[in-house]
Amino acid sequence: MIRLLFTVVVGVLLGGVVHLVSVLALPRISTQDAYSRLTPMTKLNAVTPLPLAEPGNSPMPFMDPAFAMAICRYDLSDGAIKLTVPVSQAYTSVSFYTRNEIAYYAINDRSAGKRVIELDLMTEAQHEDLPEDEEITAADRLIIDSPTTTGLIVLKALAAEPGLMPQAQASLAAASCGAQTEPPAKSEKPRGKR
Repeated sequence: MIRLLFTVVVGVLLGGVVHLVSVLALPRISTQDAYSRLTPMTKLNAVTPLPLAEPGNSPMPFMDPAFAMAICRYDLSDGAIKLTVPVSQAYTSVSFYTRNEIAYYAINDRSAGKRVIELDLMTEAQHEDLPEDEEITAADRLIIDSPTTTGLIVLKALAAEPGLMPQAQASLAAASCGAQTEPPAKSEKPRGKR
């Protein structure tokens, strides 16, 4: 009886370990992650509108048909990028993901407090290389540090009614995501100076 109980306990523990390892390893070994799936249909460092979600046919799973969506697939190896997203009538959000689909930042039109969401995206090393400027404060320029050099920016605009979808799509079509032509100003005041 004890031998049977021991075998069952060992089997359950071994099954649990195998299950846990496979669940944790699956995102790393998957060949059809979001970045890979969106690569053929998006441009690098540019905003690409996604087609509207339809039953049984959507470029990404769990797309909400009430939102117009666009993607900026970015690569920071050549330098920082500047993202500008005009705010739509109802609601606009911008979410940032690493290459491995880990969300690291999000902002919406209400937290931005402006008619345009404008920010600079760069790596931590690029941020540290910026010249210090006492006259520029964090409120003047929003700088986001990306933990990786590649990733995705997901732009969403809500169409409160089906008839407002063209306006939501036009708002995202006016968005831009591209290499900076001028170096961004430092976002923080130097410590110890007034």
